[in-house]
Amino acid sequence: MKAVILAGGKGTRLGDLAKDIPKSLVPIAGKPLLDYQLEWLAREGVKEVLLLTGYLSEKIEAHCGDGSKWGLKCEYLVEDTPLGTAGALKDAESKLPGEFLVVYGDVLVDIDLKNLMEFHQSKKDSVATLMVHPNDHPHDSDLIEFDGNHKITQFHGKPHDPNRWYHNQVNAAVYVLSPKIFSHLEKGKFADLGRDVFPGLVKQENFYAYPSAEYLKDMGNPERLDAVERDVRSGKVSRLNRKNPRPAVFLDRDGVICPHQDYLHDAKDFRLFPEVPEALKKLNKSDYLTVLVTNQPVVARGLTDEAGVREIHKKMESLLGQEGAKLDAIYFCPHHPDGGFEGERSEYKVNCECRKPGPGMIHQAAEFFNLDLTKSYIVGDTWRDIGAGRSAKLKACLGVKQAQGRVGEYRDQTPDQMFDSLAGAVDYILQES
Repeated sequence: MKAVILAGGKGTRLGDLAKDIPKSLVPIAGKPLLDYQLEWLAREGVKEVLLLTGYLSEKIEAHCGDGSKWGLKCEYLVEDTPLGTAGALKDAESKLPGEFLVVYGDVLVDIDLKNLMEFHQSKKDSVATLMVHPNDHPHDSDLIEFDGNHKITQFHGKPHDPNRWYHNQVNAAVYVLSPKIFSHLEKGKFADLGRDVFPGLVKQENFYAYPSAEYLKDMGNPERLDAVERDVRSGKVSRLNRKNPRPAVFLDRDGVICPHQDYLHDAKDFRLFPEVPEALKKLNKSDYLTVLVTNQPVVARGLTDEAGVREIHKKMESLLGQEGAKLDAIYFCPHHPDGGFEGERSEYKVNCECRKPGPGMIHQAAEFFNLDLTKSYIVGDTWRDIGAGRSAKLKACLGVKQAQGRVGEYRDQTPDQMFDSLAGAVDYILQES
């Protein structure tokens, strides 16, 4: 497979840091960003790279040469007039006869490319697979919505409607594209893939989202460049590659993230505990993934449907994002084994593997993200949460008191440690790590 790097950017927002060089050559910890990208592609088994250049293209070509110093074959295509990401890609059509990878030239990325390709190839009808991830500034990011099969249903470009809630899943600027995409690109026309092309195609073609918790950050302004440089020097960039098993903190929702209500089924009634955003931000700065695992029998009871639960979670993610906090993944079980309730939905009245105290949701997350469960925790407020953690053989199962200040019902599943709120549990986890 060939990789395409969109390296035509000027780096205007970087000011003097990119005054005499293209953005792709801006140094990070003493080495140009482009070097990190090419080293990563070589490690992941890519052999050919096509660089789409523009501003100061001769400096990129002089620096990279034929690519042999990375074990790569590098080619170049220079645009004389800026045409945006879509226009530049259209000009390269003759050089891209098969599926190809696209990486934006202003992102530092270290992901398991083999796993991304396996995901893409499992979607036989996919025209495009887009890597997505949550971030700490969704309000000024282009967001993507997808269904339970990861099929993209909507693109939400910034600025966002203030009267709506959104999932915090951001277009990460890494794509796997089929050559079919070229039939939707217009030669010589300025257009952006993420904002002008993809949103209009989602009803015509099959686009899929690949959620990842691996390292990918743009360095488009001085503040983000400083953050990326700190992550490089600390080793965080390579540590977060999916090939390296990571620990997670699994979180119950009701009683941990938000107050308990009787069968919460309407987003207007959802609110966060006030200490939750700061607690999650501490975890977000660590190597722990934050994974919500919640039983939601309101679906089986017929009080709402799965879309209604997702709307509640959109509000939760939006409120967290406003405070600079995020959850890496959300899993919920809509089932309930017991029947006999008025209005219930029989198709959800089943003995499933996902409902806690079963470990199904934990195992599902562990497989998708390659988690190290022996170093992971769960924080909950009932015996079901603690039981799920013990069944999954987590490192520790922590309990918190509910909003009313009373201890939840733990039966014979006594937590390893007890805390007043998520904030105390998070401090304990970080001290133990």
